Amino acid sequence: MKPRASDYVHLVRMAGLFAVGITAFLVLRWLMVPADFGELGHYRTGAVPDNMARPIVYAGQAVCVECHADVAELRARGKHVRVACESCHGALAAHASNPDGQKPVRPDPRRTCISCHSANISKPKSFPQVVPEEHAPEGSCAACHAVHNPKIS
Repeated sequence: MKPRASDYVHLVRMAGLFAVGITAFLVLRWLMVPADFGELGHYRTGAVPDNMARPIVYAGQAVCVECHADVAELRARGKHVRVACESCHGALAAHASNPDGQKPVRPDPRRTCISCHSANISKPKSFPQVVPEEHAPEGSCAACHAVHNPKIS
């Protein structure tokens, strides 16, 4: 039996769908991908000046230690020696550039400590973890622990 033209209609429809899909992809790509993407590799060339124009918000560990050497010395003897100040205290560039005019907010010790030390199966067993409701149902972690050197005080 000889194939009829109507036997191939489903193939023509499928080819049409592929053509529409490829055309839609190319049009969306043309609309959404910036013109400078790919000029110097697989990134947008204008991203570097855009990022350089953003204000600096983090001061860095060395700037904190300049004024707070006592805290740095306390931390150096404790388990938080590798935790940067701005990990708990937030971005401090404004405070570092104007220490008297820009006072940072003191973090809530319970919320801040729990953000890292709440029990989680994905953390290594050697990492100190607590179930906050069992360990200390209420109150601040700072009531029993010195926050910069968290041995029991």
